[in-house]
Formats: sequence, structure tokens, C-alpha cells
Amino acid sequence: MHLAFLTPEYPHAASTTSGGLGTSIKNLTQELVLKGVEVSIIIYGQKRNQTFTEGNIHFYLVKQKNYKFGGWYFYRKFLQNFLNRLAEKEKIDLIEAADWTGITAFMNIKKPLVLRLHGSDTYFCTLEGRKQKWKNRWFERNALKNADRIISVSEFAGKKTMQLFGINTGFKVIPNAVNLKKFTAEDENIDPDQLLYFGSLLRKKGVLELASIFNSVVEKRPSTTLTVLGKDVKDARENTSTLELYRNLLSAKAIKNFTYLGEMQYEQVKFQLAKAAVIVLPSFAEAFPMTWLEAMAMGKALVTSNIGWAPEIMINGKTGFTEHPEDHDNYATKILKLLGNPDLRREMGVNARKKVCHEFSSEIIASKNISFYESVLKQTDN
Repeated sequence: MHLAFLTPEYPHAASTTSGGLGTSIKNLTQELVLKGVEVSIIIYGQKRNQTFTEGNIHFYLVKQKNYKFGGWYFYRKFLQNFLNRLAEKEKIDLIEAADWTGITAFMNIKKPLVLRLHGSDTYFCTLEGRKQKWKNRWFERNALKNADRIISVSEFAGKKTMQLFGINTGFKVIPNAVNLKKFTAEDENIDPDQLLYFGSLLRKKGVLELASIFNSVVEKRPSTTLTVLGKDVKDARENTSTLELYRNLLSAKAIKNFTYLGEMQYEQVKFQLAKAAVIVLPSFAEAFPMTWLEAMAMGKALVTSNIGWAPEIMINGKTGFTEHPEDHDNYATKILKLLGNPDLRREMGVNARKKVCHEFSSEIIASKNISFYESVLKQTDN
């Protein structure tokens, strides 16, 4: 079986910046290759065209093309023709794409097309209460209707997406996965006072709420520190740095105990994860967050949000605590409970890793995907 993945991002030095979407695809495809599946990855919107094979995966970086008029349509048709030629030449059996901005809208793909719901622009705009470009919604709806089959990374994201677009098409839930060999549990050199947030600095990630939460924590436990890792993104509402908005919300005590380390390579992120006593991820909008899985895989106690997708990953009171990001006092109370109880942190960290091992390991999730792809190919052959 030869599978192709069409994506705007993938974590590789040759491509542009990647986030959780790219990481989830990398975790899946690397495991698929280990299970004997041939994989091609087409990364569109790139700075240059480039083709190479690495780790038994075939990479096709496709340069972004500019058009005087109708670029949204003509670039999609360009990608359509590229995919169809590649599929015929390399004997690709099935193509998968992500739902973000409906890249496969108006495409006529000659192979079975699977669309995976990682969280569309429509989905995130709704969860954030943010205005959306009408074209993105149009593209995403067309892409959904155009797909042969649909996968969602969570039950919540799948149901919400279908509701938003008024589509009754069924979908298969296959969650994101984490590579357990790369993220291992470590219980040494932990700073008992350190909190850690990692991920892009975005309003939707609850970063601004985290300022008020941290203020409350420091007021009750002055020795507590907070380290933040991730790219500073311009806030869509205020049109300014999210980091600066965050800093302006910190109390005089809290700002002294706050450290921003910016973007880091994976190994550095893992080092910071290992040091932290508690991981804080108060997001408002996710589909099935990789950051949560990675922290859990490292045996860390988490305090996350309790919205929508959260119960599909976290078990409140067992793998950590969940709380609404806007409930600052209760969120802070749960952080303080973990900081003050090393045995509870250790117990929840063990439970968190066990859950990931049993449900979200790359090996388990890859096998589920292979079964799904085989069912799609069998159905389309009949």
C-alpha cells in the first residue's frame, strides 16, 4: 500500500515552520513506514520545489505559486494535477489531506481521498468566537463534501465540524499519536517550584488566562516559577504581540518569576518538560492537542482545560486535573494542590503515561489507520 499525505506543514529543516498538525503527521507516517507502508508526503505552500527521500519517506516540497487573479482556485488546480500525475507515476493508492482551509476544495482527485479533521478554520473560529473569512468556510465545506471518507482526531471535533457545516456524512475517530521512544518518563532533576507552558503563544491557547492564573498561584506560593516555550504570535484582536499582552497582565510578583524561552528544538523542549513539576495547558480551542500527549508521555502531571475534546484525553483527578481556563481561582487551586504534593504529582504522571501507552502510542494508532485505509481501498475497488 502506497499512501500520500497532502499537508501545509511537516517538521523538517527543508520545509517552512510546522506545528502540531505536522507533528501528528510525522508521528503517524514514520510508524506506517515501519509497518511496511510506502509513504509520500507532499508539502505545499513552500519557498521552493524540492524532492528527496529520507527515512524511507518520499518528500515533495511544492513551491507556492502566485497568480494575478483567482489564486485560490488555480493553485488548487495546480496541486490537483501534480497529485494525479504523481499518483499515476508512483502508483499511489490513496491520498489523505487535512481540513484546514479546505485545500482539496474543487479538486478532482483520481485516487480515493481521505480528509482528516485536525480542526478547520471554521471550527477554531467558532470555538474562539472569532470572525471568519467567508471563503475559508466555503472551501472547507466543499472539501468535506468532496472527500471519499473522513477521519476525525476526536469525537468532539468530528461532531462539531459536521454540525457547523450542516453535513451528515459519517466519520471515523482515530486520535493523534505520540512516539513513546522519543518522549519517555523522567523523574529526576525536577524543579518542585516550576510550572511549564509550551506551544504557540495564542489567545485560543489560553495564554492570556494563564497570566491571571499564575498571579493567583504566586500570591499563595511565592516560590513558584513559570517557564513559557513557543512562538510569540501577533494577537488577532489587538494586532500586537501576545507575549506583550501576557506580560502586561502579570502582577509585580508574578513577572519576577516568569521566564520566556521562545521557540526551541524538540530535544530542548523535552529537557524543559523533564525539569517542570507541573504542565499547564489552559487552551480554549483544540482538536486533539499534541502538547497534551507529549507531556503525558513524559509522565508529567497536567492541569489542562476541560472543554469539549478534553475528556477524550484527560481523566480529571487521575491523569491530572482539568478546569475551565476562565475559572482562574479554581485552576490555580489545582496547580497548587499538585505543587504541594509530590506523591500526587508522581501518581498522576504515571497514570498519564499509562493512558498514552494504552491508547495513543504511534504503534497502536498506526495499526488503526492501516485498517481504516484498507477498508477504504476495499470499498472503492468494489
